[in-house]
Amino acid sequence: MGAVEPHGVAPDQSAAPRPDRPEDHVHSPDREVRPVPVRDQRVLHDAGELLRALAAPVRIAIVLQLRTSERCVHELVDALGVAQPLISQHLRVLKSAGVVYGERHGREVMYRLVDEHLAHIVVDAAAHAEEISRERAGEASNGGQETETA
Repeated sequence: MGAVEPHGVAPDQSAAPRPDRPEDHVHSPDREVRPVPVRDQRVLHDAGELLRALAAPVRIAIVLQLRTSERCVHELVDALGVAQPLISQHLRVLKSAGVVYGERHGREVMYRLVDEHLAHIVVDAAAHAEEISRERAGEASNGGQETETA
């Protein structure tokens, strides 16, 4: 066996294609790769900020509550079993991210989602998490063995 260079390639094979280098990557000839338009960097940044605003379990629960109807803070406290100051703090984050809108009615502020796209994001994420949870539970119940399906 010859000497090995730092990247694990023998000197006489250094000209061979290496999959870790993008310029050496070759797609399967039978695979059609369609170009996907790249979004504007500002749009990608704003989407990341939105996802960060949604990235807390209490905020996800708030969005799930608001997807059916508007709610005031005390209704969210009762539904979620979370202290009022914490609900208010999470509502401020969601409001500043443009996820919820608050409208005063007398002494109460009624919160609602700005639009349905936001509910879809959260509902889909929760549904996916439930699927993963069921899969993990199934793996745990059969001792980690994979099951084959038809």
